[in-house]
Amino acid sequence: RQKGLGVDPVCRVLELSPSTYFARKKRPKSARRLREEQFMPLIEKIHAESGGTYGARRITRALRRKGVVVARCTVERLMAELGLEGVIRGRRRRTTVPEPSAPRPPDLVDRDFTASRPDQLWVADMTYVRTWSGWAYVAFVLDVYSRIIVGWQVANHLLPNAVVKRL
Repeated sequence: RQKGLGVDPVCRVLELSPSTYFARKKRPKSARRLREEQFMPLIEKIHAESGGTYGARRITRALRRKGVVVARCTVERLMAELGLEGVIRGRRRRTTVPEPSAPRPPDLVDRDFTASRPDQLWVADMTYVRTWSGWAYVAFVLDVYSRIIVGWQVANHLLPNAVVKRL
């Protein structure tokens, strides 16, 4: 309050009446909120019983087996509010492991990614995308001025010869 950060100055900036703030503060919790607060301990209990592995889908199924009818989106929202998340299946793949002693390519544009005309500056990048058949590696060249992809190339273990596309 002494720093000018009380309710009145904040409400003035937000163009709200201070009485609106105080009325909201006094208002009882909604029926939805009261119902959700009943779900929260159940969600925490099921998550803990699973060893912290269950996500929203499995917790929703477990609640329904116990006779508690709740939507999955509600469980997702409440889990986020509680800071809970399930374990993600599959191997985590670390794709980039930089070698500290490896030489770095020179920064030829000095981090200035602006161009005053087309075809003045092209930049390239590479990324990877997980597909049903494995990882696909995509390299592309971008015109900085128009931000249009000028060319790209895709490769993965199923494509021994890279597929090259030029636009």
